[in-house]
Amino acid sequence: MARARLHATSHSARAWRQDPVWFYRECVSPSPLALAALATVAVPGLEIYDVLRSPNADADFDVVTVVDPTGRRWTVRAPRRPAAGAALEAELGLLASLGKACDAGDLGFDVPRPAGTAPLKEGGRVVVYEEIPGKRLSLAAVDPDGDLAVAIGRAIAEIHELPTTIVEDAGLPCYEQEAYRQRRLAELDAAAQTGKVPPGLTARWEEQLENVTWWRFEPTVVHGSLGEHQWVVTDGTVSGIVGWADTRVADPADDLGWLVAAAPSDLLNSILEAYTAERGGLRDPHLTDRAHLASEFALARWLMHGVRTTNPDIVRDAEGMLADLVALLTESGEL
Repeated sequence: MARARLHATSHSARAWRQDPVWFYRECVSPSPLALAALATVAVPGLEIYDVLRSPNADADFDVVTVVDPTGRRWTVRAPRRPAAGAALEAELGLLASLGKACDAGDLGFDVPRPAGTAPLKEGGRVVVYEEIPGKRLSLAAVDPDGDLAVAIGRAIAEIHELPTTIVEDAGLPCYEQEAYRQRRLAELDAAAQTGKVPPGLTARWEEQLENVTWWRFEPTVVHGSLGEHQWVVTDGTVSGIVGWADTRVADPADDLGWLVAAAPSDLLNSILEAYTAERGGLRDPHLTDRAHLASEFALARWLMHGVRTTNPDIVRDAEGMLADLVALLTESGEL
């Protein structure tokens, strides 16, 4: 992880300590030091010993980790565009409700607890959270027969068993079965119109989306962007899940797409077994079919993100991954 240590003798550090709000506003872009400056405004009394670049920064958010003199770590997130800022505002309301669910025992893991906010010069605000102790998940290190595999399955099930009012009250999207299927069809049409999705994939996804028997699911609370980097684990348990900006009421298979794409088959089976047991023997015969579709279709959504944000690097990255998927499916006889 790259570091941007605060040296007391540097000009930037002196300016930052004297007036953190001025320091931020004078910065052309939200550098790690600028975000650290705003963290001290958002959380009065917070002292910064170290600033670390976070691996969780993405196309929508600038993220840094700051460390206080006691060694506690804090995450600082700032939206890069208005849409991300709006999502962050909705997430704040959701996190308050999720925190109550954690305290009530409805979730067996913790979620980020906002410690404070500070305004951004271009609108919106930066949010500071104390980090959940633990380390990031590595599927390659998970024993299919171990406690962590069971804990992952149970944690996903606990999310899906939450009352949908948590999402509704936060003003986040809620979809019924048919509306969600139609949304995916519209997204496929938009991606196909770019001319950058291989025709074989377009036909494959359209056939699966048109198969209405696949789409008879019960809408649930869905995290929406699960992946290894969203999990915090400690000693064979799930201690926390982060990154709730894409939460919605929708297809539970969306939260399994990353697993069917990345987990070895024996680990996937263990997680799904724990998931199904936690949900009371859920009967959804096409859950994993839709999860496979979700994992593949994520590449088209990544492409469209690059198109919408006019980011040629993202577009090229998506095109390369789509080509790799075509090769993989062709080799396996699925395309």
